[in-house]
This record gives sequence, structure tokens and C-alpha cells, in this order.
Amino acid sequence: MTRIRFQQSLEDLKENLLVMAGLAEQAIQRAIEAYRVRDLSICDLVSRSEIAINRMERDIDQAALDLLAMEQPMAIDLRFILSVIKINADLERVGDAAKSISDRVRYMAQMATVDLPVDIPRMASLSAEMVRKSLQSFIEADAELARGVLTMDDAVDQMNRSSFKALTKVMEEQPHLAPQALNALMICRSLERVGDHATNIAEDVIFWVQGADVRHHKSVAAAATPAPADTAPVPE
Repeated sequence: MTRIRFQQSLEDLKENLLVMAGLAEQAIQRAIEAYRVRDLSICDLVSRSEIAINRMERDIDQAALDLLAMEQPMAIDLRFILSVIKINADLERVGDAAKSISDRVRYMAQMATVDLPVDIPRMASLSAEMVRKSLQSFIEADAELARGVLTMDDAVDQMNRSSFKALTKVMEEQPHLAPQALNALMICRSLERVGDHATNIAEDVIFWVQGADVRHHKSVAAAATPAPADTAPVPE
């Protein structure tokens, strides 16, 4: 394979990944719209999109593995292909999360509509923004934009924790609303996972562009923080 053909293959791989990214992002948006308006026909669209996402995941993985086997790339090209494989997996899981949300919407459509102390559309908006920015950082090869996504994950995690407390309280104090609260709780959990997958994508972009492994960045940062000067030594 000539260098020109190899570079074209890399571009094709990137384009296909972006098509899959569009499908995954659309699936999340549709799932949340289905929750908002309780429209089961939108749930059907999410289910069909999952089939397309799964098919694309297989095709992209195979194309990436073929490039690794035939060209044996080095340096940034190798990091790019490895990142594509990992981002591909996270996008497929975003599609899974959308399907999970739409399944919960189907259950909730059979129940009475009640007001719950949780702002799912707001949490969904933030999770979707994380996905968009992580993909933008991939398109633009922008490691700094990707690092910005990492800081957004804390807000999604906090919203998930707050939702858990509020909805658990509903289930304890108003048992007749437990089915609705439980399904809302599972939707929040799926949205939190979407944020996690966006974080993974951002980390992979940083790895591709800068060659830096920033996984578990919170624990790494904590470990790198020096202990206070007045900390007593550990006894022998």
C-alpha cells in the first residue's frame, strides 16, 4: 500500500467514524425527545438506529484492523487507528444507552404521568453536549477542547447523584410512584454513562494528538498532589 493510499484509507476511516458518531448522537437526542413527549414511534426509530450503529461498529473495527495488519503504522498514525477502535466502541455504547432510555420510555408510557424531582432534559442536554464537544475535538484534532470535556463530567456525575437521592426518597415516601421513579432513575444512569463514554472519547483524542494517557485523570491528579508539609510521617 502506497503512502497516498494509506492516508486515504485513514481519511475514509475517520469519515466512517463520523457517520457513526452522527447516528449515535441522533439516537440519544431521539431517546430524550421520546421521554419528553412519550412518543413510542420515536422509540422505534431509536431501535432501528441501534441496528445500523452495530453494523457500522463491526465494519469500522474490521477496516481499522486491516490497516494495522497491512501497513503496520508507527507513531501518530498508529495512535490514530488505536483511538478510532476505542472511540468506535464508545459510540456503540452511546447507541446502547439510547436504546436503554427508549426502552424505559416504553415502560413509562404504560404508567400515569407524574412530576418527579429530577430534570432529565437538563441532564440529557449536558451529556449530549459532552458527546458533541468530544467529537468536535476529534474532528479538529484539538486536545485542549478534549480536556474541556473531562471537566464537564463532574457536573453530570453530580446530577446523577442528586437524582438518585431524590428519586430514592420518592420511592420510600410514595411507594405508589416507585415504578415511575425507578424508570427515571435508570434513565439518569444511562445519561451518566453517556457522559462517561464522551469522557473516554476525549481521552482517546488526547492520546492520539499528544501521545498522553490521561485515563483515570482524577486519581492521577490526586496521586500527584503533594501531602501537606505538616503531615505526620507514617510510623514504621
